[in-house]
Parts: sequence; structure tokens; C-alpha cells
Amino acid sequence: MAKFNKIIKRRPYGPVEIDRTAAPLTTHEGGPALARTAKSDLFLLGVTTMVGEDTFYEKGTDRDARFARLVREVAVADAAWLTGFVRWLRTVANLRTAPIVAAAEGVHARRAAGLAGGNRALVDAAVLRADEPGEFLAYWRTRFGRPLPGPVKNGLADAVRRVYTEFATLKYDTPAFAWRFGDVVEAVHPKPRTDAEAELFEHLLARRHGRAELFRGLGLPMLRARAALAATPAGERRARLGDWSLFRDAGMTWEAVPAWLDAGGDGRMDAAAWEAIIPRMGLFALARNLRNFDEAGVSDEVAARIVARFADPEQVARSRMFPYRWLAAYEAAPSLRWGHGLDLALNASVRNVPALIGRTLVLVDTSASMTQKPYAGRSKMTPAKNAAIFGAALALRNPAQTDLVGFATGSFRHRVRAGEALLRVVEAFNRRTGEAGHGTEIAAALRANYARHARVFIISDMQTMDAGVSSAVPERIPLYGVNLGGYRPTVIPAGDQRRFEFPALGDAMFPMVPLLESGESAGWPWE
Repeated sequence: MAKFNKIIKRRPYGPVEIDRTAAPLTTHEGGPALARTAKSDLFLLGVTTMVGEDTFYEKGTDRDARFARLVREVAVADAAWLTGFVRWLRTVANLRTAPIVAAAEGVHARRAAGLAGGNRALVDAAVLRADEPGEFLAYWRTRFGRPLPGPVKNGLADAVRRVYTEFATLKYDTPAFAWRFGDVVEAVHPKPRTDAEAELFEHLLARRHGRAELFRGLGLPMLRARAALAATPAGERRARLGDWSLFRDAGMTWEAVPAWLDAGGDGRMDAAAWEAIIPRMGLFALARNLRNFDEAGVSDEVAARIVARFADPEQVARSRMFPYRWLAAYEAAPSLRWGHGLDLALNASVRNVPALIGRTLVLVDTSASMTQKPYAGRSKMTPAKNAAIFGAALALRNPAQTDLVGFATGSFRHRVRAGEALLRVVEAFNRRTGEAGHGTEIAAALRANYARHARVFIISDMQTMDAGVSSAVPERIPLYGVNLGGYRPTVIPAGDQRRFEFPALGDAMFPMVPLLESGESAGWPWE
């Protein structure tokens, strides 16, 4: 009999785990709860936080303070992990403010603890776009004052050399920001690597201080072309909209066109103006301007080309738009001609939803905490609507094998037919909000609806009133908590047998499901 050459069955683990040394907690609704490890807590909070924004249970200031405390703890314990998290948060999760806050707080904490090494890389990891070095400096000076430490200067100098270009200057270096590109160059002193870079930095300083010597060398062709375009006589501007090569050479984005026309005395964005610039617009911009297109009278032919772009999975993937952005576009669109394209785009944005073997129970939280507070002040998108997208997508991917249930104090089953439009399913499901009450009783919903399913998904903020969530499902059955709240208390004992917890801002967690069910463990997504 073999002693070593044997198949060893190991318990699969997800990256998020509870803290077994921490005292028990209660949820914000008074139910028994658990605490996570610091890294797990930071991961879920970082992905779900909108800095400065209140949630149903937490004031924005309290939530921001909790985020900063977790960052500082993890930064001192494991700088490499935090750097990977910050880079992933900015480049994959596609968040902007949270990575800046995490990097700044992390570097400050490490310096206070006397820890060197890795701080420069942590700063650089938070910057992807050219307006972000100024954002970082604004946060640092407001939070920590002067002077600017060497690792911060060096990390931002690395980022400046990477992201400052002629095009970025035209797009982001505007008087709307307190920290202009020239201010950043003066503060961090990036050492130019080429003559072209040196000329750009010199231009940025002259631009910031209103000096005449903007162009002393022979470089900067895009900036020179923009200056020439700005000198176009007012009466000739609208006629030039058809010559997009002129705008391309001048680094003119579609956002700059209305102001350019207005400076020429005719800022009207009529159908002709929109149709001239629509081919140069990205998917996010197109989705946000559908009402403007309809009000201007953009032709059906042009609308069809926009819909074709929405239907292209490759373009949807490159847009990096979260699924709820497509739902928001659908809800804001005034005419029906966009509906099919937006449905295809939403489907493409949840392309990672897997086909699963066996029956699946999906519980979507429709309680007051999920429905009454949007993600941000001006948004109409709530966590419940976001949850409905993932619940509906799971049901449509496996229609004959999935039970989609909405729950709050009670629960309701929502029938999904094969081939239905995802947007229609989400719309119909969301109309049933309030049908199950307004409280949160996860364990009760599990006991009422679990019937020998092969797995269970709970899409919720996890702030339940009742006890016994984990024990309501047999230990051998995988239980996936998809957390949209990021609150400290949780009812998912992640790290126990077949108990997992993920954030749900995008669909990147779904490929982990077949992996975990095959017995493999899953690490942090950037590892």
C-alpha cells in the first residue's frame, strides 16, 4: 500500500478569512456576526468603498477612518501585499480614490514605524491616469501637511514620467484643479529621461506660471497643433468638424469640442456636431450621452453604429465598465432604440458567470439597506440593483438549474426563462422590491428556500437580524457570500469548510467558483 503516492483531499480556501482570535460581533441589525482578518476586511472594504460617501449603516467619515486604520495596520505588517492590492484596486477594480488614499496612508504609517523600502513603489502603484499625481499631492498635503517625504517625491516622479504626455496635458491640465501639472513638477522634481520629456516639463512650468516661452524648442507637435486649432476663426470652426485628422493631431477629445465651438460663438451640439464626433467617443462616453443624442436628433443610422459597438464583447471588455453602469445607461435612455445594444453590453460585462453543474440557489437581498441608499449622492444606482444583475446573470446562465429568490424579512421566487433579455429580467426583479418586506433575515430565507441545492449564493450586505446563516445550509454544500456592503461584521465564516466571501463590484469573482468546487484554493486576485 502506498504511503506517499496518494490523492490527498484538501479543504479549498478563498482569500477572505474570518479572524478566529477576534471577539464575536453583532451586525448593524443586531444579529450575531464574525470579524475578518485585517487583510480580508481591507480587501472587501476597498472594493466596495466610495470615499467620502455615506452608506446605509455608516457615515462616510467613519467608513473612511476605518479604511485608513486598516491600511495603516496592513502597511506595517506587509508592504508587498498592500502594494499588490493598491495596484490591483487601481488597474483591475478600476477605482481611483481608494488606491490614492491607501498608498498615502500606507506610506505615512510605514515611515512613522521607521520602515524603509517599498514606499516609493507603493506610491507609484496608485497612479494610472495623469490627473492622479496632483490628486495624491492634494490628499497628502491636506492630511499630513509639509514637508513632502523622499519616497513620496520619488514615487510621484516615477509616475509623472510614466503618465505625463502632450495628450495628457491637453486633457487633464486645466484650471479646474488646484494642483496643476506644473505644480506637481515643481514639487517632485522628476528627472527627464529624454530631450522631449525635458521640453514637456519646461512647457508645463511655463504654462502654469503664464510665461510666454511655451515653445522654445522644436518639439511638442501636438501642443503646437492645438494652439493652431485654437486660433481657428469663429466662422470656420463648425465646418472643420468633418476633418477629424486635424483634431487627432491636436489631441482634441470629444469632450473639448463643445467648448471649442462655443469659443467660436456657436456651441450648439446639434445632430451634425454629435455625428461628427461620435466615432471618436469611447463606450463609457457613448453610454452616458444617449439622452443628448436623442434630444439632438442623431440619425437612426448613427444610432445603429453605436448599438453595434455596444454589442461587441471586445469593446465592452476594453471599456472596463462595471455591469451596473450599463443598467444605469438603460434606465436613463429615453428611447427604445438603445435597449438591445445595452442588453448585449450588459451580458458581455458579466461574461465570467460560469455554467455550473447541479442546482443553484441564489438569494438577492432586497431589504431597505440595499435599496434606499445609492452608491453616490447623484447616482440612482443602489446595491440592490447591482445585486439583481449578478443574480439574474447566474439564473440566465443556468436557467433550468437555478432558483432566483429575492429576500428581506420574507422572500419571493422569481421565475427566469431561458433566452430572456438580461435587462428585462433585472428590471422585472427590481420591480418586486418591497414585496418581501424591508428587514434582513438571511437565515430565514435560507431555511425557506434551500432544497438540496448543490450550492448557494447570498448577494447582500450581510447585515442580517437573525442567527444561524451558515448552519442553515449543510456543511458539505458550498456557501458563497457576495458582499456588497464591506461592513466590518459578517455572517459568512469564510475559511471554514466550503464557506467563501467575495466582493461584488465586477464579475471577477465568478471564475473562482469552479476552482473552489474542484477542491483548489484561490489566492488574492493579484497573486
